Amino acid sequence: MGKRKGRVLSVASEAVPLVKTGGLADVVGALPAALAGQGWEMRVMIPAYPGVLGKLSGTREVWTEADLFGGPGRVVLGRVAGVEVMALEAAHLFARDGGIYAGAFGDYPDNPERYAALCWAAAAIAQGGGSDGWRADVVHAHDWQGGLAPAYLRYGGAAVKTVMTIHNMAFQGLAAADRLAGLRLPASAFTRDGVEYWDAISTLKAGLVTADAITTVSPRYADELMRSEFGLGLEGVIAARAGAMHGILNGIDDTIWNPETDPAIQPYSARALAGKARNRAALIAEFGLDEVSGPLAILVTRATHQKGIDLIGEAVEEFLAEGGGLCMLGAGEPWAEALMQGLVQRHPGRIGLRLGYDEALSHRMFAGGDAVLVPSRFEPCGLTQLYGLRYGCVPVVAATGGLADTVIGATPASLQAAAATGVVFHPVDALALRQALRQLGTLYADRAGWGALQRRGMKADLGWGASAARYGALYESLVG
Repeated sequence: MGKRKGRVLSVASEAVPLVKTGGLADVVGALPAALAGQGWEMRVMIPAYPGVLGKLSGTREVWTEADLFGGPGRVVLGRVAGVEVMALEAAHLFARDGGIYAGAFGDYPDNPERYAALCWAAAAIAQGGGSDGWRADVVHAHDWQGGLAPAYLRYGGAAVKTVMTIHNMAFQGLAAADRLAGLRLPASAFTRDGVEYWDAISTLKAGLVTADAITTVSPRYADELMRSEFGLGLEGVIAARAGAMHGILNGIDDTIWNPETDPAIQPYSARALAGKARNRAALIAEFGLDEVSGPLAILVTRATHQKGIDLIGEAVEEFLAEGGGLCMLGAGEPWAEALMQGLVQRHPGRIGLRLGYDEALSHRMFAGGDAVLVPSRFEPCGLTQLYGLRYGCVPVVAATGGLADTVIGATPASLQAAAATGVVFHPVDALALRQALRQLGTLYADRAGWGALQRRGMKADLGWGASAARYGALYESLVG
Protein backbone atom coordinates (compact mmCIF):
# COMPACT_ATOMS: atom_id res chain seq x y z
CA MET A 1 0.00 0.00 0.00
CA GLY A 2 1.27 3.43 -0.90
CA LYS A 3 1.04 6.73 0.92
CA ARG A 4 -2.23 7.41 2.72
CA LYS A 5 -4.34 9.71 0.59
CA GLY A 6 -7.19 10.47 2.96
CA ARG A 7 -9.98 9.30 5.20
CA VAL A 8 -13.46 8.22 4.10
CA LEU A 9 -16.55 7.70 6.25
CA SER A 10 -18.92 5.25 4.54
CA VAL A 11 -22.50 5.70 5.78
CA ALA A 12 -24.94 2.86 5.18
CA SER A 13 -27.83 0.95 6.70
CA GLU A 14 -26.13 -2.45 6.53
CA ALA A 15 -22.72 -4.04 6.02
CA VAL A 16 -21.30 -7.55 5.90
CA PRO A 17 -20.46 -9.30 8.21
CA LEU A 18 -22.62 -7.42 10.73
CA VAL A 19 -26.04 -7.22 9.09
CA LYS A 20 -27.30 -8.03 5.61
CA THR A 21 -30.58 -8.00 3.71
CA GLY A 22 -29.14 -7.65 0.21
CA GLY A 23 -26.22 -6.80 -2.02
CA LEU A 24 -25.75 -3.33 -0.48
CA ALA A 25 -24.27 -4.99 2.61
CA ASP A 26 -21.77 -6.95 0.52
CA VAL A 27 -20.57 -3.80 -1.23
CA VAL A 28 -20.28 -1.71 1.94
CA GLY A 29 -18.45 -4.51 3.71
CA ALA A 30 -15.98 -5.10 0.88
CA LEU A 31 -15.03 -1.50 0.05
CA PRO A 32 -12.75 -0.73 3.04
CA ALA A 33 -10.24 -3.48 2.27
CA ALA A 34 -10.39 -2.74 -1.45
CA LEU A 35 -9.75 0.97 -0.90
CA ALA A 36 -6.95 0.38 1.60
CA GLY A 37 -4.92 -0.79 -1.35
CA GLN A 38 -5.57 2.58 -2.98
CA GLY A 39 -4.27 4.47 0.07
CA TRP A 40 -7.65 5.38 1.57
CA GLU A 41 -8.56 4.76 5.20
CA MET A 42 -12.26 3.98 5.37
CA ARG A 43 -14.50 3.65 8.40
CA VAL A 44 -18.01 2.21 8.03
CA MET A 45 -20.89 3.69 9.99
CA ILE A 46 -24.11 1.71 10.45
CA PRO A 47 -26.84 1.54 13.10
CA ALA A 48 -26.24 -0.70 16.12
CA TYR A 49 -29.16 -3.03 15.49
CA PRO A 50 -29.61 -5.81 18.08
CA GLY A 51 -26.52 -8.02 18.12
CA VAL A 52 -24.23 -5.67 16.19
CA LEU A 53 -22.18 -4.37 19.13
CA GLY A 54 -21.53 -7.91 20.32
CA LYS A 55 -19.76 -8.70 17.05
CA LEU A 56 -17.28 -5.82 17.42
CA SER A 57 -13.97 -6.05 19.24
CA GLY A 58 -12.00 -3.34 21.02
CA THR A 59 -15.06 -1.10 21.37
CA ARG A 60 -15.04 2.40 22.84
CA GLU A 61 -17.51 5.27 22.84
CA VAL A 62 -16.51 8.16 20.56
CA TRP A 63 -19.65 10.33 20.29
CA THR A 64 -22.84 11.03 22.21
CA GLU A 65 -25.95 13.18 21.92
CA ALA A 66 -28.55 13.39 24.68
CA ASP A 67 -31.54 13.96 22.38
CA LEU A 68 -30.96 12.23 19.06
CA PHE A 69 -34.34 12.34 17.35
CA GLY A 70 -36.26 11.42 20.48
CA GLY A 71 -33.77 9.76 22.79
CA PRO A 72 -30.10 9.37 23.70
CA GLY A 73 -27.63 8.13 21.12
CA ARG A 74 -23.99 7.21 21.10
CA VAL A 75 -21.47 6.00 18.54
CA VAL A 76 -19.24 3.08 19.43
CA LEU A 77 -16.02 2.47 17.50
CA GLY A 78 -14.84 -1.12 17.08
CA ARG A 79 -13.44 -3.60 14.59
CA VAL A 80 -14.71 -6.63 12.75
CA ALA A 81 -12.93 -8.64 10.05
CA GLY A 82 -10.23 -5.97 9.84
CA VAL A 83 -12.71 -3.13 9.25
CA GLU A 84 -13.14 -0.14 11.55
CA VAL A 85 -16.86 0.24 12.29
CA MET A 86 -18.72 3.10 13.93
CA ALA A 87 -22.03 1.76 15.24
CA LEU A 88 -24.78 4.17 16.24
CA GLU A 89 -26.52 2.89 19.36
CA ALA A 90 -29.93 4.48 19.96
CA ALA A 91 -32.36 2.04 21.54
CA HIS A 92 -35.44 4.13 20.77
CA LEU A 93 -34.62 3.92 17.07
CA PHE A 94 -32.92 0.59 16.47
CA ALA A 95 -33.75 -1.86 19.28
CA ARG A 96 -36.58 -3.60 17.42
CA ASP A 97 -37.67 -7.23 17.26
CA GLY A 98 -38.54 -7.21 13.56
CA GLY A 99 -36.37 -6.68 10.50
CA ILE A 100 -34.05 -3.71 10.23
CA TYR A 101 -36.45 -1.75 7.99
CA ALA A 102 -39.86 -3.24 8.76
CA GLY A 103 -41.85 -5.18 11.32
CA ALA A 104 -44.91 -7.38 11.16
CA PHE A 105 -47.08 -4.50 9.96
CA GLY A 106 -44.79 -3.09 7.30
CA ASP A 107 -42.14 -0.38 7.21
CA TYR A 108 -41.43 1.32 10.51
CA PRO A 109 -43.23 4.69 10.39
CA ASP A 110 -40.22 6.46 11.90
CA ASN A 111 -37.74 5.19 9.29
CA PRO A 112 -37.02 8.75 8.12
CA GLU A 113 -35.99 9.75 11.65
CA ARG A 114 -34.07 6.51 12.25
CA TYR A 115 -31.75 7.06 9.31
CA ALA A 116 -31.69 10.81 9.76
CA ALA A 117 -30.10 10.07 13.14
CA LEU A 118 -27.46 7.94 11.43
CA CYS A 119 -26.70 10.73 8.97
CA TRP A 120 -26.68 13.42 11.67
CA ALA A 121 -24.14 11.51 13.73
CA ALA A 122 -22.06 10.79 10.62
CA ALA A 123 -22.00 14.46 9.65
CA ALA A 124 -20.89 15.44 13.15
CA ILE A 125 -18.13 12.84 13.30
CA ALA A 126 -16.93 13.62 9.76
CA GLN A 127 -16.19 17.16 10.92
CA GLY A 128 -14.10 15.96 13.85
CA GLY A 129 -16.92 15.97 16.39
CA GLY A 130 -15.97 12.61 17.88
CA SER A 131 -13.97 12.31 21.07
CA ASP A 132 -11.05 10.70 19.21
CA GLY A 133 -10.74 13.71 16.87
CA TRP A 134 -11.01 11.56 13.73
CA ARG A 135 -12.37 13.50 10.77
CA ALA A 136 -13.20 12.53 7.19
CA ASP A 137 -11.96 14.00 3.95
CA VAL A 138 -14.90 12.36 2.14
CA VAL A 139 -18.27 11.09 3.31
CA HIS A 140 -19.56 8.30 1.08
CA ALA A 141 -23.33 7.89 1.56
CA HIS A 142 -25.28 4.87 0.30
CA ASP A 143 -28.92 4.91 -0.86
CA TRP A 144 -31.76 6.81 0.78
CA GLN A 145 -30.71 5.78 4.27
CA GLY A 146 -27.48 7.75 3.84
CA GLY A 147 -28.96 10.57 1.76
CA LEU A 148 -29.21 13.14 4.54
CA ALA A 149 -25.49 12.96 5.38
CA PRO A 150 -24.47 15.08 2.34
CA ALA A 151 -27.48 17.32 3.00
CA TYR A 152 -26.53 18.02 6.63
CA LEU A 153 -22.96 18.78 5.59
CA ARG A 154 -24.00 21.04 2.70
CA TYR A 155 -26.69 22.95 4.58
CA GLY A 156 -24.38 23.26 7.58
CA GLY A 157 -21.63 24.81 5.45
CA ALA A 158 -19.11 22.03 6.12
CA ALA A 159 -16.04 21.65 3.91
CA VAL A 160 -16.18 17.83 3.84
CA LYS A 161 -16.57 16.43 0.33
CA THR A 162 -19.40 13.98 -0.32
CA VAL A 163 -20.23 11.10 -2.64
CA MET A 164 -23.74 9.67 -3.00
CA THR A 165 -24.13 6.14 -4.38
CA ILE A 166 -27.43 4.92 -5.80
CA HIS A 167 -27.71 1.18 -5.31
CA ASN A 168 -31.41 1.12 -6.21
CA MET A 169 -33.45 4.13 -7.33
CA ALA A 170 -36.70 2.34 -6.46
CA PHE A 171 -36.26 3.16 -2.77
CA GLN A 172 -36.41 6.92 -2.28
CA GLY A 173 -36.82 7.57 1.44
CA LEU A 174 -40.08 9.49 1.40
CA ALA A 175 -41.43 11.50 4.33
CA ALA A 176 -44.30 13.95 4.70
CA ALA A 177 -43.46 17.61 4.26
CA ASP A 178 -44.48 18.45 7.84
CA ARG A 179 -41.52 16.38 9.10
CA LEU A 180 -38.98 18.81 7.63
CA ALA A 181 -38.08 20.53 10.90
CA GLY A 182 -38.19 17.23 12.78
CA LEU A 183 -35.60 15.89 10.35
CA ARG A 184 -33.41 18.92 11.19
CA LEU A 185 -33.57 20.31 7.67
CA PRO A 186 -33.82 24.06 7.08
CA ALA A 187 -37.03 25.46 5.61
CA SER A 188 -34.96 26.76 2.69
CA ALA A 189 -34.22 23.15 1.68
CA PHE A 190 -37.85 22.43 0.79
CA THR A 191 -37.71 23.53 -2.83
CA ARG A 192 -37.83 21.89 -6.24
CA ASP A 193 -34.04 22.11 -6.40
CA GLY A 194 -33.74 20.82 -2.84
CA VAL A 195 -35.30 17.95 -0.91
CA GLU A 196 -38.89 18.49 -2.09
CA TYR A 197 -40.36 15.64 -4.14
CA TRP A 198 -44.03 15.89 -5.17
CA ASP A 199 -44.93 17.91 -2.04
CA ALA A 200 -43.06 15.44 0.19
CA ILE A 201 -39.44 14.96 1.27
CA SER A 202 -37.14 12.46 -0.43
CA THR A 203 -33.97 11.68 1.49
CA LEU A 204 -32.52 10.06 -1.65
CA LYS A 205 -33.11 13.27 -3.58
CA ALA A 206 -31.56 15.21 -0.69
CA GLY A 207 -28.34 13.30 -1.26
CA LEU A 208 -28.51 13.61 -5.03
CA VAL A 209 -28.83 17.40 -5.02
CA THR A 210 -26.28 18.10 -2.28
CA ALA A 211 -23.48 15.57 -2.89
CA ASP A 212 -20.33 16.67 -4.71
CA ALA A 213 -20.37 13.50 -6.81
CA ILE A 214 -22.94 10.79 -7.55
CA THR A 215 -22.15 7.21 -8.43
CA THR A 216 -24.26 4.29 -9.54
CA VAL A 217 -23.17 0.69 -9.43
CA SER A 218 -22.84 0.14 -13.18
CA PRO A 219 -22.22 2.40 -16.20
CA ARG A 220 -25.38 1.28 -17.98
CA TYR A 221 -27.57 2.01 -14.96
CA ALA A 222 -26.12 5.53 -14.84
CA ASP A 223 -27.41 6.05 -18.37
CA GLU A 224 -30.74 4.30 -17.73
CA LEU A 225 -31.52 6.58 -14.77
CA MET A 226 -32.10 9.49 -17.16
CA ARG A 227 -35.13 7.61 -18.56
CA SER A 228 -38.47 7.74 -16.75
CA GLU A 229 -38.89 3.95 -16.52
CA PHE A 230 -35.67 3.74 -14.51
CA GLY A 231 -35.45 7.21 -12.93
CA LEU A 232 -38.86 6.76 -11.29
CA GLY A 233 -39.54 10.48 -11.01
CA LEU A 234 -35.95 11.53 -10.33
CA GLU A 235 -34.71 11.31 -13.92
CA GLY A 236 -34.75 15.11 -14.16
CA VAL A 237 -32.47 15.38 -11.13
CA ILE A 238 -30.08 12.84 -12.66
CA ALA A 239 -30.07 14.66 -15.99
CA ALA A 240 -29.40 17.98 -14.27
CA ARG A 241 -26.44 16.44 -12.44
CA ALA A 242 -25.11 14.42 -15.37
CA GLY A 243 -21.69 16.06 -15.04
CA ALA A 244 -21.37 14.66 -11.50
CA MET A 245 -22.46 11.12 -12.42
CA HIS A 246 -20.08 8.15 -12.44
CA GLY A 247 -21.01 4.55 -13.21
CA ILE A 248 -18.67 2.25 -11.28
CA LEU A 249 -19.30 -1.48 -11.38
CA ASN A 250 -19.53 -3.42 -8.16
CA GLY A 251 -17.09 -6.22 -7.55
CA ILE A 252 -17.31 -9.25 -5.30
CA ASP A 253 -15.10 -10.45 -2.48
CA ASP A 254 -13.29 -13.20 -4.35
CA THR A 255 -11.80 -14.59 -1.16
CA ILE A 256 -15.28 -15.41 0.16
CA TRP A 257 -16.69 -16.34 -3.24
CA ASN A 258 -14.04 -18.79 -4.41
CA PRO A 259 -15.00 -22.33 -5.45
CA GLU A 260 -11.46 -23.55 -4.80
CA THR A 261 -11.54 -22.64 -1.08
CA ASP A 262 -15.26 -22.26 -0.20
CA PRO A 263 -15.89 -24.27 3.00
CA ALA A 264 -19.61 -24.63 2.18
CA ILE A 265 -19.00 -26.77 -0.93
CA GLN A 266 -16.90 -29.53 -2.42
CA PRO A 267 -14.08 -27.52 -4.01
CA TYR A 268 -13.37 -27.30 -7.74
CA SER A 269 -11.72 -24.90 -10.17
CA ALA A 270 -11.76 -23.77 -13.78
CA ARG A 271 -8.89 -26.20 -14.38
CA ALA A 272 -10.72 -29.09 -12.71
CA LEU A 273 -14.42 -28.61 -13.43
CA ALA A 274 -15.25 -32.26 -12.88
CA GLY A 275 -15.64 -31.53 -9.17
CA LYS A 276 -18.64 -29.34 -9.92
CA ALA A 277 -20.64 -32.47 -10.79
CA ARG A 278 -20.44 -33.64 -7.17
CA ASN A 279 -21.94 -30.35 -5.98
CA ARG A 280 -24.66 -30.69 -8.63
CA ALA A 281 -25.64 -34.15 -7.42
CA ALA A 282 -25.65 -32.95 -3.80
CA LEU A 283 -27.89 -29.99 -4.66
CA ILE A 284 -30.38 -32.17 -6.53
CA ALA A 285 -30.57 -34.44 -3.49
CA GLU A 286 -30.88 -31.51 -1.06
CA PHE A 287 -33.87 -30.11 -2.94
CA GLY A 288 -35.43 -33.53 -3.49
CA LEU A 289 -35.49 -33.32 -7.27
CA ASP A 290 -35.76 -36.21 -9.67
CA GLU A 291 -33.00 -36.87 -12.18
CA VAL A 292 -32.16 -33.70 -14.14
CA SER A 293 -30.97 -34.60 -17.62
CA GLY A 294 -30.87 -31.01 -18.86
CA PRO A 295 -29.48 -27.88 -17.21
CA LEU A 296 -30.05 -27.44 -13.48
CA ALA A 297 -31.02 -23.77 -13.07
CA ILE A 298 -31.01 -21.86 -9.79
CA LEU A 299 -32.85 -18.74 -8.67
CA VAL A 300 -31.41 -16.89 -5.65
CA THR A 301 -33.38 -13.70 -5.26
CA ARG A 302 -35.59 -11.28 -3.43
CA ALA A 303 -39.13 -12.25 -4.41
CA THR A 304 -40.34 -8.98 -5.95
CA HIS A 305 -41.76 -7.62 -9.19
CA GLN A 306 -38.41 -5.97 -9.95
CA LYS A 307 -36.73 -9.37 -9.98
CA GLY A 308 -39.12 -10.75 -12.62
CA ILE A 309 -40.42 -13.59 -10.45
CA ASP A 310 -43.75 -13.52 -12.28
CA LEU A 311 -42.00 -14.36 -15.58
CA ILE A 312 -40.63 -17.67 -14.30
CA GLY A 313 -43.95 -19.52 -14.22
CA GLU A 314 -44.84 -18.50 -17.77
CA ALA A 315 -41.42 -19.33 -19.20
CA VAL A 316 -40.31 -22.48 -17.45
CA GLU A 317 -42.75 -25.11 -18.76
CA GLU A 318 -40.85 -26.02 -21.91
CA PHE A 319 -37.53 -25.92 -20.06
CA LEU A 320 -38.77 -28.48 -17.53
CA ALA A 321 -40.33 -30.67 -20.23
CA GLU A 322 -36.95 -30.85 -21.98
CA GLY A 323 -35.27 -32.21 -18.86
CA GLY A 324 -34.33 -29.04 -16.98
CA GLY A 325 -34.63 -28.55 -13.23
CA LEU A 326 -34.97 -25.49 -11.00
CA CYS A 327 -33.88 -24.82 -7.40
CA MET A 328 -35.19 -21.59 -5.84
CA LEU A 329 -34.10 -19.67 -2.73
CA GLY A 330 -35.72 -16.39 -1.80
CA ALA A 331 -38.19 -14.38 0.21
CA GLY A 332 -40.11 -11.19 -0.31
CA GLU A 333 -43.58 -10.09 -1.28
CA PRO A 334 -46.38 -12.53 -0.32
CA TRP A 335 -47.73 -12.83 -3.87
CA ALA A 336 -44.27 -13.74 -5.18
CA GLU A 337 -43.66 -16.32 -2.47
CA ALA A 338 -47.08 -17.83 -3.21
CA LEU A 339 -46.22 -17.94 -6.91
CA MET A 340 -43.00 -19.85 -6.19
CA GLN A 341 -44.84 -22.26 -3.89
CA GLY A 342 -47.40 -22.82 -6.65
CA LEU A 343 -44.66 -23.70 -9.11
CA VAL A 344 -43.38 -26.41 -6.78
CA GLN A 345 -46.87 -27.85 -6.39
CA ARG A 346 -47.38 -27.97 -10.16
CA HIS A 347 -43.95 -29.45 -10.86
CA PRO A 348 -43.02 -31.81 -8.01
CA GLY A 349 -39.62 -33.36 -8.51
CA ARG A 350 -38.72 -30.74 -11.11
CA ILE A 351 -38.70 -27.57 -8.97
CA GLY A 352 -37.50 -27.17 -5.39
CA LEU A 353 -37.93 -24.18 -3.07
CA ARG A 354 -36.49 -22.82 0.15
CA LEU A 355 -38.28 -19.72 1.39
CA GLY A 356 -36.07 -17.26 3.28
CA TYR A 357 -32.39 -16.52 2.92
CA ASP A 358 -29.55 -18.88 3.75
CA GLU A 359 -26.01 -17.70 2.93
CA ALA A 360 -24.42 -21.15 3.08
CA LEU A 361 -27.18 -22.65 0.94
CA SER A 362 -26.68 -19.92 -1.65
CA HIS A 363 -23.02 -20.97 -1.94
CA ARG A 364 -24.08 -24.60 -2.42
CA MET A 365 -26.57 -23.53 -5.09
CA PHE A 366 -24.00 -21.60 -7.13
CA ALA A 367 -21.62 -24.53 -6.82
CA GLY A 368 -24.22 -27.10 -7.86
CA GLY A 369 -26.21 -25.14 -10.41
CA ASP A 370 -25.49 -25.18 -14.13
CA ALA A 371 -27.13 -21.79 -14.69
CA VAL A 372 -28.44 -18.90 -12.59
CA LEU A 373 -31.56 -17.05 -13.71
CA VAL A 374 -31.64 -13.26 -13.28
CA PRO A 375 -34.75 -12.01 -15.16
CA SER A 376 -34.79 -8.58 -13.48
CA ARG A 377 -36.84 -5.77 -15.00
CA PHE A 378 -34.09 -3.43 -13.82
CA GLU A 379 -30.85 -4.19 -12.02
CA PRO A 380 -28.49 -1.40 -10.95
CA CYS A 381 -25.58 -3.84 -10.86
CA GLY A 382 -26.49 -7.20 -9.46
CA LEU A 383 -24.13 -9.53 -7.64
CA THR A 384 -25.94 -12.78 -8.36
CA GLN A 385 -24.65 -12.99 -11.92
CA LEU A 386 -21.11 -12.27 -10.67
CA TYR A 387 -21.32 -15.13 -8.17
CA GLY A 388 -22.61 -17.30 -11.02
CA LEU A 389 -19.67 -16.43 -13.25
CA ARG A 390 -17.21 -17.12 -10.42
CA TYR A 391 -18.71 -20.56 -9.79
CA GLY A 392 -19.19 -21.69 -13.39
CA CYS A 393 -22.95 -21.30 -12.97
CA VAL A 394 -23.75 -19.68 -16.32
CA PRO A 395 -25.85 -16.49 -15.98
CA VAL A 396 -29.12 -16.13 -17.91
CA VAL A 397 -29.83 -12.42 -17.56
CA ALA A 398 -32.02 -9.62 -18.82
CA ALA A 399 -30.28 -6.95 -20.91
CA THR A 400 -30.48 -4.21 -18.29
CA GLY A 401 -28.18 -2.27 -15.97
CA GLY A 402 -25.21 -4.10 -14.55
CA LEU A 403 -26.41 -7.43 -15.93
CA ALA A 404 -25.73 -6.21 -19.44
CA ASP A 405 -22.43 -4.66 -18.33
CA THR A 406 -21.05 -7.87 -16.83
CA VAL A 407 -22.36 -10.77 -18.94
CA ILE A 408 -21.37 -11.26 -22.59
CA GLY A 409 -24.32 -12.87 -24.32
CA ALA A 410 -23.85 -16.02 -26.40
CA THR A 411 -24.31 -14.87 -30.00
CA PRO A 412 -22.79 -16.41 -33.13
CA ALA A 413 -20.14 -13.67 -33.11
CA SER A 414 -19.28 -13.91 -29.40
CA LEU A 415 -19.14 -17.71 -29.54
CA GLN A 416 -16.91 -17.65 -32.59
CA ALA A 417 -14.65 -15.16 -30.85
CA ALA A 418 -14.62 -17.32 -27.69
CA ALA A 419 -15.91 -14.34 -25.69
CA ALA A 420 -19.40 -15.36 -24.51
CA THR A 421 -19.97 -15.88 -20.77
CA GLY A 422 -23.75 -16.31 -20.55
CA VAL A 423 -27.18 -15.81 -22.10
CA VAL A 424 -28.62 -12.29 -22.37
CA PHE A 425 -32.24 -11.70 -23.36
CA HIS A 426 -34.40 -8.72 -24.31
CA PRO A 427 -37.10 -7.49 -23.88
CA VAL A 428 -37.80 -8.48 -20.29
CA ASP A 429 -40.87 -10.64 -20.80
CA ALA A 430 -41.88 -14.28 -20.55
CA LEU A 431 -41.41 -14.97 -24.27
CA ALA A 432 -37.83 -13.70 -24.28
CA LEU A 433 -37.04 -15.66 -21.10
CA ARG A 434 -38.53 -18.81 -22.65
CA GLN A 435 -36.32 -18.30 -25.70
CA ALA A 436 -33.30 -17.74 -23.44
CA LEU A 437 -33.98 -21.01 -21.64
CA ARG A 438 -34.25 -22.77 -25.00
CA GLN A 439 -30.84 -21.33 -25.93
CA LEU A 440 -29.50 -22.44 -22.56
CA GLY A 441 -30.54 -26.01 -23.34
CA THR A 442 -28.82 -25.88 -26.72
CA LEU A 443 -25.60 -24.55 -25.21
CA TYR A 444 -25.68 -27.16 -22.44
CA ALA A 445 -26.05 -29.99 -24.97
CA ASP A 446 -22.68 -29.05 -26.52
CA ARG A 447 -20.55 -30.40 -23.68
CA ALA A 448 -17.22 -29.11 -24.96
CA GLY A 449 -18.66 -25.68 -25.71
CA TRP A 450 -20.42 -25.62 -22.35
CA GLY A 451 -17.21 -26.28 -20.45
CA ALA A 452 -15.49 -23.47 -22.34
CA LEU A 453 -18.39 -21.13 -21.52
CA GLN A 454 -18.09 -21.96 -17.82
CA ARG A 455 -14.32 -21.54 -17.73
CA ARG A 456 -14.44 -18.10 -19.39
CA GLY A 457 -16.78 -16.84 -16.70
CA MET A 458 -14.70 -18.35 -13.91
CA LYS A 459 -11.55 -16.67 -15.20
CA ALA A 460 -13.13 -13.19 -15.48
CA ASP A 461 -11.76 -10.50 -13.15
CA LEU A 462 -14.71 -9.94 -10.82
CA GLY A 463 -12.88 -8.60 -7.76
CA TRP A 464 -12.80 -5.07 -6.40
CA GLY A 465 -9.40 -4.01 -7.78
CA ALA A 466 -10.49 -2.04 -10.85
CA SER A 467 -13.59 -0.59 -9.19
CA ALA A 468 -11.69 0.44 -6.05
CA ALA A 469 -9.19 2.25 -8.25
CA ARG A 470 -12.06 4.22 -9.81
CA TYR A 471 -13.49 5.11 -6.39
CA GLY A 472 -10.03 6.13 -5.24
CA ALA A 473 -9.56 8.33 -8.28
CA LEU A 474 -12.96 9.94 -7.67
CA TYR A 475 -12.13 10.69 -4.02
CA GLU A 476 -8.78 12.14 -5.10
CA SER A 477 -10.45 14.40 -7.66
CA LEU A 478 -12.66 15.81 -4.91
CA VAL A 479 -10.03 16.47 -2.26
CA GLY A 480 -6.95 17.02 -4.44
